Amino acid sequence: MPGVLLEGPGGCPTLVGMDYIAALTPSAVMAVAFTALIVTIVKSQGGANKAKEDAAVDAVYAQAAPEASTESEARV
Repeated sequence: MPGVLLEGPGGCPTLVGMDYIAALTPSAVMAVAFTALIVTIVKSQGGANKAKEDAAVDAVYAQAAPEASTESEARV
């Protein structure tokens, strides 16, 4: 039997039955998925490849730094 609509406090309609499960399921699934995503991101930080990743980022910054100073000097 699906939920039955009854008159609640103050004349507001109130659902009785399993409809609250259908209403809460998408939110609960999204909360679990979001938590799993955050845990995965946190666990993947660092590790064996951390030094490689840091070196790659440092190399990109080192290449970008001379270009930025050259552009600012050209504008003056």
